[in-house]
Amino acid sequence: MKTECSAGQLEFHGHGRRAVVGEFDGGKVSSDSGGQLLCEVEQRTHILKRLAGCFTDHRDANQVEHSLESLLKQGGINRVRLD
Repeated sequence: MKTECSAGQLEFHGHGRRAVVGEFDGGKVSSDSGGQLLCEVEQRTHILKRLAGCFTDHRDANQVEHSLESLLKQGGINRVRLD
């Protein structure tokens, strides 16, 4: 049976003057391991903010410099870019 594929594309918010487009034709491949996609998903869905709401932060609020949400964003997005 022959596979039928569509050569669709996804458009994301631009980065500076550059257009950001996801194509699935096996052409030019990104080297950021999906970091741009994760940033876009986070901006649209706030999934990491919602994940942060699932945890109780037991740290002393007077000693906290970075919110749990910001730590999840930094760790999650950087991990995707480095893996």
